Amino acid sequence: MTAFDKQGPRTGPSTDNVHADRRFGVEHGAIHKPIHTSVQYGFERVEDLIGVFQGTVKGGYNYARQGTPTTAALEAKLTQLEQGLGTISFATGMAAISAVFLTLLRKGDHIISSRYVFGNTNSLLGTLEDLGVEVSKVDAGSASAVEAALRPNTRMVFVETVANPGTQVPDLVGIGALCQARGLVYVVDNTITSPALFLPRSVGASLVINSLTKTIAGHGDALGGAVTDTGLFDWQAFPNIFAAYRKGDARQWGLQQIRKKGLRDMGGTLSSDAAHRISVGAETLPLRVRQASATALALAGWLQAHPKVAAVHYPGLESHPHHARAAELFKAGSWLLSFELRDPADLVQVLNRLQLPIKATGLGDTRTLIIPVAPTIFWEAGPAVRAEMGIADGLIRLSVGLEDEADLIADFAQALG
Repeated sequence: MTAFDKQGPRTGPSTDNVHADRRFGVEHGAIHKPIHTSVQYGFERVEDLIGVFQGTVKGGYNYARQGTPTTAALEAKLTQLEQGLGTISFATGMAAISAVFLTLLRKGDHIISSRYVFGNTNSLLGTLEDLGVEVSKVDAGSASAVEAALRPNTRMVFVETVANPGTQVPDLVGIGALCQARGLVYVVDNTITSPALFLPRSVGASLVINSLTKTIAGHGDALGGAVTDTGLFDWQAFPNIFAAYRKGDARQWGLQQIRKKGLRDMGGTLSSDAAHRISVGAETLPLRVRQASATALALAGWLQAHPKVAAVHYPGLESHPHHARAAELFKAGSWLLSFELRDPADLVQVLNRLQLPIKATGLGDTRTLIIPVAPTIFWEAGPAVRAEMGIADGLIRLSVGLEDEADLIADFAQALG
């Protein structure tokens, strides 16, 4: 028992976050959960080993592919952050998304996705189609577009809180109400906003995805992903839960199937070392997001006024088409912004003149990252898909870091000068 017991006085989310390991018990009075490197876990009694395999013994470990005490500590922290029922961690964010799609959908099922999703997620949706899952991509800015795409075999709806790189914000509330009324699994990718700015369970999300690599870990030194069950979906009514997992607490059926199929069978396991890095990085989550959001808003406003910039995409700007929605739902605009140069021919020269932003892919780092979108992360998609997604040839994506606001603005001033 620790001095900071989980039965203690009610505390706020930041306090819960930094004391999460202590709340759930740490060996030898340590502040952080240690890194457990063991692959196998032994038992004094064979009955307990059998019980772990059959799910009758809770909290036990048998083989690290399905989790370790270190990944379990991170999962408890993420569940707390998202105010959910439970969490499963994965090696990457894409592993988490893949696990949800491939373990809960079957050939002949139908999924509706926002048209404006991360390029790799868009590619994965194409893979689903090759496997016999029907896919509809709609402008999720209106719940009516999702409703119009419904079919008798629709099982799931997938959206991101803020689209990368266009920053479109879906009708999260309207889609949530629609999914609840139709009994659909509502999957919300919370990577850009993170639980520091938004809780998808507040709009009725069934499952929440986080690419832990980005906002939550925040330092560009660990890959990871997670799926959190909010506890709001009735898995008893979902036809794709295998008979072997229809036992015990029905609220756990979805997570049980994702863990067994996504980790045990597919092996997208998060290492204990990465889990430890992510957990420590998450302790500063609110502070990092607050500063990066403030700097991003200031930089977006400055870029919007520059004569060489044709458009700026940032939900915190009043000019953004979804500004009112973002202001109502999110505590701040987060670190993602993109802007278009009036003359795409200037793109390479402008980026090469910048000194502070690092010319690299990736998001949610402590350092500002910058990348031209069309010739890199959306090059494989092709001109037609880019046009459909509103990705101009001169579009530049920024992940704003923790540099001083004045220094970033000064650097962009000289690069655009």
